[in-house]
Amino acid sequence: MLTGCFTALVTPFSGNVVDYEGLQKLAQFQIKNGISGILAVGTTGESPALTWEEHLNVVEKIAEQTRGKCLCIAGTGSNNTTESMQGTEHAAKINVDAVLLVDPYYNGPSSIEIRKEYVGPIAGAFPDLEIIPYVIPGRTGTQLLPEDLALLNKTFKNVNTVKEATGNIENMRRTRTCCGPDFTILSGDDGMTFEMMTDPLVKGAGVISVVSNVAPEAVGKMVSFLHENKESEARILMEALSPLFGLVMIKTREQTPYGEVECKARNPIGIKLLMTILGMPSGGCRQPLGKATQNGLKKVLDAAQSVWKNNPEILKPIEEFFNVNIDDRLNDPKILEGLAYEGYE
Repeated sequence: MLTGCFTALVTPFSGNVVDYEGLQKLAQFQIKNGISGILAVGTTGESPALTWEEHLNVVEKIAEQTRGKCLCIAGTGSNNTTESMQGTEHAAKINVDAVLLVDPYYNGPSSIEIRKEYVGPIAGAFPDLEIIPYVIPGRTGTQLLPEDLALLNKTFKNVNTVKEATGNIENMRRTRTCCGPDFTILSGDDGMTFEMMTDPLVKGAGVISVVSNVAPEAVGKMVSFLHENKESEARILMEALSPLFGLVMIKTREQTPYGEVECKARNPIGIKLLMTILGMPSGGCRQPLGKATQNGLKKVLDAAQSVWKNNPEILKPIEEFFNVNIDDRLNDPKILEGLAYEGYE
């Protein structure tokens, strides 16, 4: 049973090349700060923009780093079952603990097709490997429904967990009803973890977290407190972390020559911006992702400064591990140069 706090690890770049040395440091930082496990090549790791060779290499590097220290989950999902099967075979050969299968994006199969033509065949081909469906309709335009998830769980002994990122508490409750008390529901949305774990009709078991890239100890403690029924202690941490939770999706209003528009800087833009500001290996995002606007950058900086001012212990491990001075970095305008688009035009 997968429980606790798992980090959806950023894939750092140096220029446009994967920074494997930086990746190693990030994994070591997570392990040192007590993370339950690391997810390699998820959305935060920019899986859509990595080449297939890079994808496999990153999974191998994280599997090596985590072995005997914490769990390793490999992102092997795709909108092509054959490709996902190949990625899962590679992950199985290097002995990862589980694989994550995002719902097939763009071609948008129905829930029964996701079950019969995607998750089911992969679960059947690798019966000794834990298979974790990842349900995130806001990204994929489709959804594995709780009913089909329950049928998978009934048919395959290795489908016992879901990463739930629908943002819909009723869907989560339906998952619990259909899949039963022993099924593991992990939050795929940092900001909903507390609610999912305290809702008696959901009974979430933990989170696959974005924010834990910069605050593994704090997010891990919040989850541990909830497992220990220390809700008040967990709530204090949740509120302390909340400015960072808002960076997973940065929404701003921007003025164009034709009027005002909403701009969404989606994960991992926000977390990578924050990591760069704080002095962690990160690099920019690979195209077609790019940068935040100046308004988006301000939101990142404001969140970091708020946490550093009110709860510095959350970010203190970064200062110690990466040998940086966070106070200096948060107040040096030179560090912000080039991190955002100068204007909307």
